[in-house]
Amino acid sequence: MEDIKSYIESGILELYVVGDVTPGEKLQVEEMASKHPVIKAELEEIERSMELFAAVNAVEPPAQLRDRVLNSLLTNFSDDNNFPTKHPQPVKDNVIAMPAPKANNFYKYAFAACLALLIASVVTLFSVYNKLQDANTQLVALNSSNQKFSTTVRFMDRQLSIYRDTSFKVIRLKGTANLPKGLALVAFSPAKNKVVIDLADLNMPVNDKAHQYQLWAIVGKTPVSLGVFDKTDADSTVMKEMKSVEFANAFAVTREPRGGSINPTMSEMMVVGTL
Repeated sequence: MEDIKSYIESGILELYVVGDVTPGEKLQVEEMASKHPVIKAELEEIERSMELFAAVNAVEPPAQLRDRVLNSLLTNFSDDNNFPTKHPQPVKDNVIAMPAPKANNFYKYAFAACLALLIASVVTLFSVYNKLQDANTQLVALNSSNQKFSTTVRFMDRQLSIYRDTSFKVIRLKGTANLPKGLALVAFSPAKNKVVIDLADLNMPVNDKAHQYQLWAIVGKTPVSLGVFDKTDADSTVMKEMKSVEFANAFAVTREPRGGSINPTMSEMMVVGTL
């Protein structure tokens, strides 16, 4: 039942009613409606709502446009009536010529009325279509906003779970002469052999395509690579887990060629911090 509710709330039924679905999605909706009376009833309710919305928001065509169309048609009809007609010649013998029947203009006026109604209907449908498109755009924007919010919440949950875990030690890596205002936060748990770098609080410039940042653990006097990472503008909700290490005296970040280096380039050290 929860899956049916989620399917109804996904917005696919509204798109089906306005015809903004692929053939595959159309077939899927029709199959779901035939299997589930709840979905069929929801489709009928959406259709009724659309009809009511179109009726309430009907747009009268501009009076000038309607008058222009009718005047143009009536002018053409008047021209037709002014065409000269041939009068029958007197017939000899005793044959009497019957007068030509008068033209019936009923169908011409009916056609003009239908044309005016068609124009009004097109204007109304165009207005309804624009409003539906605006509503669809708003739904897409709202869905995107909800996804971003969910991502942020998940990041904060993980961040809190790490920082509240007493087995983790938070080390502040401060900038070197290469990057005086640089900053990085590393959470290290010797008990769990885990190292996590907080990219959300990383104060370092975005790296180019030819380079990456590489995290090092200083074990005794030996640097051990814990992997590479990129700094991008989209890292505001990322806690990146690096390679494991059991013990470390300090941590440092250097800028290396893409893919990393076997040994750290000391002249490219950006930030460093000790336990």
